[in-house]
Amino acid sequence: MQANEWAAKLRRFDAYPKTLDDFRVKTFGGAAVTIISGFFMILLFVSELQYYLTLEVTEELFVDTSRGEKMRINIDIMFPKVPCAYLSIDAMDIAGEQQIDVDHNLFKRRMDLQGNVLDEPEKEDLGDPSDEFIQAIKKLENKTADMCESCYGAETDDLRCCNTCEDVREAYRRKGWAFNNPDSIEQCRREGWSEKLKQQKNEGCQVYGYLEVNKVAGNFHFAPGKSFQQHHVHVHDLQPFGGEKFNLSHHVNHLSFGTDIPGRVNPLDGHVIAAKQGSMMYQYFVKIVPTIYKKISGQEVRTNQFSVTKHQKQVTASSGEQGLPGVFVLYELSPMMVQFTEKQRSFMHFLTGVCAIVGGVFTVAGLIDSLIYHSARAIQQKIDLGKAS
Repeated sequence: MQANEWAAKLRRFDAYPKTLDDFRVKTFGGAAVTIISGFFMILLFVSELQYYLTLEVTEELFVDTSRGEKMRINIDIMFPKVPCAYLSIDAMDIAGEQQIDVDHNLFKRRMDLQGNVLDEPEKEDLGDPSDEFIQAIKKLENKTADMCESCYGAETDDLRCCNTCEDVREAYRRKGWAFNNPDSIEQCRREGWSEKLKQQKNEGCQVYGYLEVNKVAGNFHFAPGKSFQQHHVHVHDLQPFGGEKFNLSHHVNHLSFGTDIPGRVNPLDGHVIAAKQGSMMYQYFVKIVPTIYKKISGQEVRTNQFSVTKHQKQVTASSGEQGLPGVFVLYELSPMMVQFTEKQRSFMHFLTGVCAIVGGVFTVAGLIDSLIYHSARAIQQKIDLGKAS
C-alpha cells in the first residue's frame, strides 16, 4: 500500500502527461511538419558537430619583451623586364648591419619576357673521363690557383688578386669606385661580360629564397646595379647600363616575415605592379606585429603578421625626384605582440547546443502543426455549415 501511495505522489510531478492512442489524431499536415523538422534537426546537428570538432583560437595582446632574435623574411618576387645580371639585392637595418648584394639563401632564376623559366644548357654525356683528361683539369686548376691578376688599383688586404670579372667588380665595390668601362678590363673581356649583359637584356628574373635579419627596423631592396658605400651613403653603380630606363614591373608571389600560421593571409601575396613609366621607385612601408601561435599539441611557433602601405614615384632627372629605381621594402616592428592559442571546444557547450536545437525545433514544429490543424478544422467546420444550410 505504501508503495502505491508513493507512486501516486510521484506521478503528480510528471511534466509530460500522456493521452490514450484512441484520442490521438494523425494528419497529413502533421506528417509533413515532422519530416521537415526532422531534416532541420539533422542539418543543425551536423553543423553544431562540425563547429565542435574545429579548434577554438583565442587571442591575447601583450608587450613584446624578446630581444636579440633573428627574423626570417621569405621572398618570391618576379621581375619580368629586369635581367638577373642587372639585379642586386641588399638588406640593412638601424643597428648598422648591412648585407650587400645578397647571394646566400637567395636565388635568381632567369626567365623570358613571357614568364617562362629559361632551361639551363644540358651537359653532353662524354662517358668516363680518361686519366689524361683528369690530369689536364688538375693542371688547369693549379695554374688558376697560382694566378694573381690585377685589381686595377682596387686591391685590399683581404682581396689582393682579381682573377675574374666578378672579383674586379667586388674590389671596385669595396673601394666605392664606379665600374663604368668593363671592356677595358682583361678579366671581363676574357669572360665576355658585356656580351652576357647584351644577351640577357630582354630577359626577366625571379628572386626566391629567404633573408635572415636582426629583429629591428630596417629595409631590403631590389635594384639594378652593383651596390657600394660612398661617403657613408648607399649607392648603386648604374654606369655599365648606359643610362637605361629600367622597367621595374614586378609580381609578388609570396612575401612573409616568419613561418606561415593557419588563417593568416599575407597582404602582398599575388600583388602585381605593371610599370607604365621607366625608372620607377616602388616603396612598401611594412608594419610588423610579432606573433606567437601555440598549437594544441603544445608546439609554439614564433612568427609575424604585417600590414603594408605603398608609394611610388619616378626618379629621373626630368621628374625632379631623387632616389634609386627599384623595389624597396621598409619595415618596422610593433612593440606589441599577439598570441594565438588553440583550444578544444567545450563538450558541455556542444551538448547544450544540441539540446537547444532539438528542443527549439520540436517546439516550433509543434506550434506550426497546431496552427495548421486548428486552421484546417475551422475551415472544414465552415464548409460543413455551408452545406447544411
